[in-house]
Amino acid sequence: MAATRPPTPRTEAKEAGATAAATATPGPAAPDSAAPDPARRPRVRRLARRVATRLAGALFVLWAVVTLTFLGMHLVPGDPAEAVLGGAGSHAGEAQLAEVREQYGFDRPLLAQYADELGHLVRGDLGTSWTLRTDVTGVLGEALGSTLVLAVCSLAVAWVIAVAVALWSTRGGRISTALGTALEITAAAVPHFWLGSVLVLVLGVQLQWLPPLSTPGIEGLIMPVLTLALPLAGFLGQVMREAFLDALDAPFSLSARARGESETGLRLIHALRHAALPAISLSGWAFGSLISGAVVVETVFSRTGLGRTLLSAVLASDTPLVIGVVLVVAAVYLAVTALTEIADRIADPRLRQAVTPW
Repeated sequence: MAATRPPTPRTEAKEAGATAAATATPGPAAPDSAAPDPARRPRVRRLARRVATRLAGALFVLWAVVTLTFLGMHLVPGDPAEAVLGGAGSHAGEAQLAEVREQYGFDRPLLAQYADELGHLVRGDLGTSWTLRTDVTGVLGEALGSTLVLAVCSLAVAWVIAVAVALWSTRGGRISTALGTALEITAAAVPHFWLGSVLVLVLGVQLQWLPPLSTPGIEGLIMPVLTLALPLAGFLGQVMREAFLDALDAPFSLSARARGESETGLRLIHALRHAALPAISLSGWAFGSLISGAVVVETVFSRTGLGRTLLSAVLASDTPLVIGVVLVVAAVYLAVTALTEIADRIADPRLRQAVTPW
């Protein structure tokens, strides 16, 4: 008969654990970290719904822009067939005009022409320019980059000027505040064509510091950028300065001063971020105004871009090119507006906690 092996301490502990596990009352199961959080589902649905709403709104805006532009171009006096043949100076005969009307479908009802135009745009076909005899997409590709460089540089310069004036005018007392206000109002009221003409006369002709007409280098970009940036800096500066003064009187500024924060640190670290919020929101509209202002600036400085292309297309009644330019400008404006909202949420933590598509 084999002898019974005495239990070891490890064996006793194992048996005790097994007994305790068998007799223990089952408790609530531990949460699975890999399982989706049910609380996130409504938030995701709201975000998806809001993104879909924004996309639908953007498509509606683009459709409205195309429709109004199409109708506006057909309300302009003149024969589109004559525009295709080179305008009134071509002295085209009636037989040529009739052939062009049949070829381009100008003899069809306006609603049919509108449906054809929408169909081409939905397929991504912007058509062929009547005057340039080339693809509208290619023309826009060459002009869009120049206008975007001009608008982005102008917006950046306007921000630098607005921040500098706001910091200076809110630090030196009533005199500097009044002077800063006067500068901002004056700059905001200056029209682009007048400012551009003065810059050409002073910096380009009298002092000869810069080329009077736009050139491909940086020197040719300075005066067009200043022409667009100075009036915009006036608008941004007024909004930013008021918000800056409110931020300096806010409780968090008093708390920062009580903690020993320097006045410079308070302005640059705390107050400037709050002052920039309304100006960031305004930048979406500001970029759109820069694109529209480029029509004047590119004409004054003989600079290639969307504005100059649009002006030439309107004067020549080139409907496909006009619709293409307006459609691209509207799409850029919608994209910049979305980027502005993202910048708002980066700068303001309260907006990041809200339910948004981003």
